[in-house]
Amino acid sequence: MSCTVAIPSSPPTSGAAVASAPAGPVLKRRRPAPLVVPAAGATAAAAAAAAVAAVEADPRNEVEEEGEEFAAYCRRGKGRRRVEMEDRHVAKVALGGDPQVALFGVFDGHGGKNAAEFAAENMPKFMAEELKVNGGEIEGAVKRGYLKTDEEFLKRDESGGACCVTAVLQKGGLVVSNAGDCRAVLSRAGKAEALTSDHRASREDEKERIENLGGFVVNYRGTWRVQGSLAVSRGIGDAHLKQWIVADPDTRTLLVDQQCEFLILASDGLWDKIDNQEAVDLARPLCTNNDKASRMAACRMLTETSISRGSTDDISVVIIQLQKFTSS
Repeated sequence: MSCTVAIPSSPPTSGAAVASAPAGPVLKRRRPAPLVVPAAGATAAAAAAAAVAAVEADPRNEVEEEGEEFAAYCRRGKGRRRVEMEDRHVAKVALGGDPQVALFGVFDGHGGKNAAEFAAENMPKFMAEELKVNGGEIEGAVKRGYLKTDEEFLKRDESGGACCVTAVLQKGGLVVSNAGDCRAVLSRAGKAEALTSDHRASREDEKERIENLGGFVVNYRGTWRVQGSLAVSRGIGDAHLKQWIVADPDTRTLLVDQQCEFLILASDGLWDKIDNQEAVDLARPLCTNNDKASRMAACRMLTETSISRGSTDDISVVIIQLQKFTSS
């Protein structure tokens, strides 16, 4: 069946004839599909979700390393969904190619991973160079290694900083250094002995040092902070606070005797929830047989205990067996 459709070609005038269209099928024009414009927040939400997925998939969220005399275990804090793992560690059992000297360290980054990653990758090299130049004098080499690491990182013009704790071991001797709130604890016949003191803005001597340099320390929401910003008072990096946040480490040297059983190096994610003696008590039953699997189990147990008590921070634990390094 056909029909005709009248289509005026121009406005009709009086007496004008109206033309008729030729007969044929009626053509129906389809309405175009609606244009879907994503909401402004949808793209941002998708990007954020992708960023979180990338962080969650990072293999460095959980790291294990072990050797004949040590074990290291690092885990990203579960309360940090959008933040990548900022802790790093180092274990060099033959520092600078010398099998008689070993270096172990934990580096706790803040404001990103950059400073911790740079320190872990470069501080061993700087220390080894200093040892060669200065005839094996360890304490001075360690200090210059810290300062050189800080100096070279600042040249990169990157944000963030890192707290550090290191242990250099050679036959009969141990040199422990720290800048920030990573800590070293020795088990001496089962008694915990702190070998470092946390560099926090709440320390009176650190507060006085900062104020003498023209800075200030204030209590912000229950935490003492340098310039109202950073809770630690020493470390690598932190360019915007470098006048006050120095990399100069505190160092302690001691003999390793038969009573020195093992050394724990860890970031503040552990020490905020576990005190020194408890850490030794938990680890010691697993560290008396000088067994690799047991040492790793001790690192994991310390980490998991801290997490079970509410820690959401990154946690790194290194345990070093000291029998090989005793003086007798």
